[in-house]
Amino acid sequence: MSNAASFVHESAYVDQPCEIGKGTRIWHFVHVLANTVIGENCVLGQNVMVGPDVTIGNGCKIQNNVALYRGIRLEEDVFCGPSCVFTNVTTPRAHVERKSEFSETLVKRGATIGANATIVCGNQLGAYCMVAAGAVVTKDVPDYALVAGVPARRIGWVSRSGERLGEDLKCPRTGELYREVNGALELVA
Repeated sequence: MSNAASFVHESAYVDQPCEIGKGTRIWHFVHVLANTVIGENCVLGQNVMVGPDVTIGNGCKIQNNVALYRGIRLEEDVFCGPSCVFTNVTTPRAHVERKSEFSETLVKRGATIGANATIVCGNQLGAYCMVAAGAVVTKDVPDYALVAGVPARRIGWVSRSGERLGEDLKCPRTGELYREVNGALELVA
């Protein structure tokens, strides 16, 4: 299925109803479940599973082998690295049905999640934050935070363009200036 508005590879399954925005590309062996909304200009890589009832904002890039379950919401321009993991319940057991307990997970605008990172459900990833490859997020991540490790801890700050910020909190790529206020970072100019 493809048209001028979007592209869906012939090996992908798109259950109805769902919405796929203009310019979005859905690649090999992807499964989009019902009631999923995918924004414009997104890319879903090979073997991605999305839904049901998931919202993906405009400009998101979901790399290979990622599953986005009910309750996950990605704002605009989120990057999900290959094989990153979103859990859906905090205490899973094969013999106990917990589909009614799926926790909501919000990933805010511009966030980046590295390859093989795990996001424990119910936590929020702040705008433009960066989760290092292999990290395990067990609590909310502030805007612009760089987190790494198991469990993930803040090891620095990053700019909107993804550059690590030095002590001057000035982006080396764009010159944007940030300031730290009460343990949080905000853009000044």
